[in-house]
Amino acid sequence: MSIHSLAVSQLSAGYGSKDILSELELAVPPGKITAIVGANACGKSTLLRTMSRLISPRQGRVLLDGKSIHQIPSRELARTLGLLPQAPVTPEGIIVADLVSRGRHPHQGMFTRWTRKDDDAVAAALTATGTMDLADRPMDELSGGQRQRVWIAMALAQQTEILLLDEPTTFLDINHQIEVLDLLTDLNETRQTTIVMVLHDLNLAARYSDHLIAIAGGRLHVSGTPEDVLTEENVRRAFGLECRIINDPTSGRPIMLPIGRHRMTNDLTAK
Repeated sequence: MSIHSLAVSQLSAGYGSKDILSELELAVPPGKITAIVGANACGKSTLLRTMSRLISPRQGRVLLDGKSIHQIPSRELARTLGLLPQAPVTPEGIIVADLVSRGRHPHQGMFTRWTRKDDDAVAAALTATGTMDLADRPMDELSGGQRQRVWIAMALAQQTEILLLDEPTTFLDINHQIEVLDLLTDLNETRQTTIVMVLHDLNLAARYSDHLIAIAGGRLHVSGTPEDVLTEENVRRAFGLECRIINDPTSGRPIMLPIGRHRMTNDLTAK
């Protein structure tokens, strides 16, 4: 699998007459895991949707291997770049296996028949997400967490070199959050898939990402390694939150400890 580059140049985008993102300039490290973080309504999902061509920029470009994604044929782009949106719409009455199989559509041409390779890709995606036992069940009967894992399976079945995920741990309990993030890490390590995901949990973002992009007010606040981005000053400016940063004794990555008005020790209060 080849490794592709993804970047945005002087990007401004939004909805209606309102700009959400302003003059963003950033590059996604190829073959790495990147997490986009920031406060609510700062533009994280808008950035991901623009990078996937769901939104057209008002200004600037999204570049795949140096070429504007708007100049790439849709089927060709879908074989390289996949997206799991924040709230995907489930077709009425569809069963799990059929939904996951839709991830293979970019690989089907007008005269291309379904092959053993497609079967294997769907089976691997169901197995990886722990949804194989749900294959014959209607999506309407599943819990929110189960549906989320099935949608991730569909994205995996697409087998793209770049995978964009908007809050992939939504609706999942902490055990399944870790399972999904471990799964994405496996995918990155075994297939060198470039992964870009929006995450709300700063500590999970720091633990599972090689690169963080912090957005504040529709602009790039800071980007870099978790150690560079997850600092007390950056959290204060991007989130308006006082905190302390310590090292994770398990991963060695930074951990953010929020400081509220209650349950503070005297030591923290004195600082």
